[in-house]
Amino acid sequence: MSDLYDFRTTEAKWQASWNETGLFRAPADPDPSRKFYALEMFAYPSGDIHIGHFRNYGIGDAAVRRLLMQGKDVLHPFGWDAFGLPAENAAIQRDIHPREWTLGNIATGRSTLQAVGLGYDWEREFATCNPDYYHFTQWIFVLLYERGLVYRKNAPVNWCVGCATVLANEQVQDGQCWRCKSVVEKRDLEQWYIRITEYAQRLVDGLDTLPKWPKSTLASQRNWIGRSEGAAITFGVESPAEGCPSELEVFTTRPDTLWGVTFLALSPESDAGRWCAGHGSNATDVAAYAKAAALKTEIERSAANREKTGVDSGLRAVHPCTGETVPVLVADYVLASYGTGYVMGVPAHDERDFQFAKAHDLGIAVVIQNKSGSLDVATMEGAYTESGVMTASGPFDGRPSADAIPQPQVIAWLEEQGTGSGRVTFRLRDWLISRQRYWGCPIPMVHCAACGVVPVPQDQLPVTLPPDVESWIPKGRSPLADVAEFVATTCPKCGGAAERDVDTMDTFIDSSWYHLRYTDAHNGDLPFDPVAAAKWLPVDLYIGGAEHANGHLIYFRFITKVLKDAGFLDVEEPVVRLFHHGMVQDGDGRTMSKSLGNVISPIHLAREFGIDAARLAMFFFAPSREEIRWNEDGAAAARKLVTRLHATFVANRDVIAAFPADVRGDSSGSDEAREARRRAHIMLQRFDDAFDGDLALNPGVAAIYELLNVFPNAEKVAASSEADRRCYAEALRVLALTMAPVAPHLAEEVHEMLGGEGSVFRTSWPAVDPEALVLDTVEIAVQVRGKVKARITVAADADEASVRETALADPAVVAAIGEQPVRRVIVVPGRLVNVVV
Repeated sequence: MSDLYDFRTTEAKWQASWNETGLFRAPADPDPSRKFYALEMFAYPSGDIHIGHFRNYGIGDAAVRRLLMQGKDVLHPFGWDAFGLPAENAAIQRDIHPREWTLGNIATGRSTLQAVGLGYDWEREFATCNPDYYHFTQWIFVLLYERGLVYRKNAPVNWCVGCATVLANEQVQDGQCWRCKSVVEKRDLEQWYIRITEYAQRLVDGLDTLPKWPKSTLASQRNWIGRSEGAAITFGVESPAEGCPSELEVFTTRPDTLWGVTFLALSPESDAGRWCAGHGSNATDVAAYAKAAALKTEIERSAANREKTGVDSGLRAVHPCTGETVPVLVADYVLASYGTGYVMGVPAHDERDFQFAKAHDLGIAVVIQNKSGSLDVATMEGAYTESGVMTASGPFDGRPSADAIPQPQVIAWLEEQGTGSGRVTFRLRDWLISRQRYWGCPIPMVHCAACGVVPVPQDQLPVTLPPDVESWIPKGRSPLADVAEFVATTCPKCGGAAERDVDTMDTFIDSSWYHLRYTDAHNGDLPFDPVAAAKWLPVDLYIGGAEHANGHLIYFRFITKVLKDAGFLDVEEPVVRLFHHGMVQDGDGRTMSKSLGNVISPIHLAREFGIDAARLAMFFFAPSREEIRWNEDGAAAARKLVTRLHATFVANRDVIAAFPADVRGDSSGSDEAREARRRAHIMLQRFDDAFDGDLALNPGVAAIYELLNVFPNAEKVAASSEADRRCYAEALRVLALTMAPVAPHLAEEVHEMLGGEGSVFRTSWPAVDPEALVLDTVEIAVQVRGKVKARITVAADADEASVRETALADPAVVAAIGEQPVRRVIVVPGRLVNVVV
C-alpha cells in the first residue's frame, strides 16, 4: 500500500477484483434464513446516468455491502425500463430511431454504473424493450384477459396534446401530463382497460400489512383508492324519451339526508348527459356546456373554491321516497370518472350543494335539525353539516343522525322498497393501458370480423414490434396502423383474415412485474419459475421516488396479487420495506433532470474527486430521504477526508498489525485512548441505526470525522502504553470495517494492507461494544446568575452532592459568587449546574 493514495488506480483495481470474484452475483439457491432481495427502481434510458441516480443507487449499494458483511445471501439486480414516452420523446427530439437511441443509452448507462463501482448482479440484467422481456409482458396481458380482467370500451379518456396519446388517471397531475406537462383534454376513444378495481378492496386491506412503508405513501394510496361506504339509490326519470336512461343511480355516504334531495346533477360525459346533449329538450345549451367542460381539467372542475356552474338538462327525476319530481342539471363539477356520474343534491346539508342551489335558484329542504331546532331555510347562510335529528324524513323522523346511526336502517328500508341498497365504492378507476405510440409493447389482440376480438395464444407470443415504420412521430393514432405487414394477420380462432390491434401498452405494464423477472431473468418459457421466485420474494428493501406512490406502486401491488391468485406466487405483497430517497438539486434549487439539462455525470465526479469521495459527499449532505443541493465543494472536502483516512491507516499500520483482528481495548487505557475507542463504537452505532432504520448515513459520516479529530498523531500512538495501543488498534479496526459500505474502494485497500484475505465484504460486520460507549467522566457547565463561569469534569456516575461540591469549589465559581450567599444549587445530571445567589 503506497503512502500516497492514488484513487484512480485503487478504484480500478478493486472493481476488477469484484468482477472477477463475482462478489455481487446472487446465489442460485439462497438460504431462506439469510436471503435478502434489495432493489432500486430501474432507470429510464432516455440519457446517461446522472448524480440523482447515483444517489438513489448509492444508498442501495451501501445497504447491500453491509448486508454482505452480515452474511446475507443478497439479490441486487439492475435493468432498464426502456419502453414508453421518456425514451421515445428523447429519440424524437434527436431524430433517431427509438430503439437505436434506447439501446445506445443502455450501453452508456451500464458503463457508467459499472465505472462508479455500484454492486449489481449484471447477469440478471434485462431491458423491457427486448422481445425476451416483452414476450412475457404480453403473456401476462393474455393471462389477465383470460381471468376476465381485461376489456375494451369507448369512453372519455385523458388525452395529452403534447404526447399525442392517452394517459391513465394516475399519469395526470394537476391537469397536466406527468411527462411533458402539456394540458390534458378529454376525448372519446375505444381503449383497452384492466379491471384493477376488482382488487380495490384487497389493495386497501394490504396497506395494513406494510408497517415498513412510509406513512405518507400508505395515506396517499388509501386516498387514491378512496374506499367509501354508503348507499346506491335509484331515481326514476319522468317520462323518459326513447334512448334516454329511465333510471339514474346515485351513490351517497349520507343516506340519512335522502329526504333533503332537491335536485340531481349529471356529469356532461355520463350516459344521460350525452343523451341530453344530443336529443334532450335543451340539447343546444347542454351540448355547448359539455363542449366547454371538455376543455377544463378535472382539477379545475372539482376545485372547491370555483363557481359551481350548470345547465338545465331538460329531465326531471322522481324522488324514490316522496314520489315528487326534482330538476336534473348538467354540472361540470360532477365527473364521470368518479362514482356513477350522477349525484344527488342536498343543499341544506352539503356546502357545495348549498352554493349550487343558491346560484341556480333551486330548492333547499332541511332534514337534519340542530339541537335547538332553529334551522330555517329562510335564514340559512350555509349548509348545516353537523349531526342532529332527522326531520321531514318519513319513517325516520326524530331519529338521531349522530355517527350515522340511521344509515343501516335507512339502507335496509331502501332495500325493502326496492329503491336502493348498501354499497362500497372506490375512487380508483380501471387502468387504461392503450397508447397511440410506436415505442411500446404491442397489445397481443387480433380483431376478426367473424370472431370479434381474440387474444394471441401464448405459444404464438411474442408479437414483435416492427423495426421499421414510416414515422414513429405521434400523430393522434398509432404509427403501427401504417405498417401493413404488421396489421395483416390471421385469426387464431377461425384462421380467417384479421387485423392486429395497433396500440401499444402503457409502460407501467412493463414495470408492474419487473421485480419478478429478476428472480429468473433468462427463462424462455415463463415470466419466471414460481420455485425460483419463491426463493427470493418478497423484495426486502425497495428504494425509489415518492412520485410513484399512486402509479407504479399501486400497479405492481395489483399484478403481484393477480399472479398469486393464478398460482405463480405465494406472496400477497411485493415489498416488505419501502424507502423514498430525496432528490438532488442544482445550485439554483432545481431538481436535476435530463429535461432541464442541469445534470452532472457521476463519471465527472469519479475522475475529479474519486468515487469514494463522491459517495461520502452524497451521504454527508443530508439524510437520505431529504433533498440535497449539490455543490462540488462538498466533494472536494470528501476527497480530503478519503486522503486523511488513508494517511491515518498508513501511519498506524505497524501498531494495528501488532494486534489480532479481534483486538479489544479496555478500561486500563488512558482517557484519550478510551475516547478514541468510544468514538469508533459511536460511529458503528450510528451506521447500525441508519442501515436498520431510516438510511440516514450522514450521522455516520460525521462520526468518522469526529473519530479522526480525537485520534492522536502516529508518533504519540506508537509511544503510548500497550493498553492505549490496544484501544487505538481496535478503533482503527472498527473504522476499517464500518467505512466499507460508504467508501468501499478505500476499505478494500485498507483491508488488504492490514493482512485481510479476500474482500472486506466477505468479513464480518463488527458489533457495538456497549461498554465502550459508556463515559467515565463528563464535562458540565456551571452557571452563576445565568452565565457560564466554569466547566467542571466529574465522574459520569457522580451523585448530585459530589457534583454540587465540585462546582462550588471551582475557583472561577468561587470568584463569581464572592460574598453573596448561595440560595440554591440546581443540578441537571450530566449537563449543567446552576448556582442561584
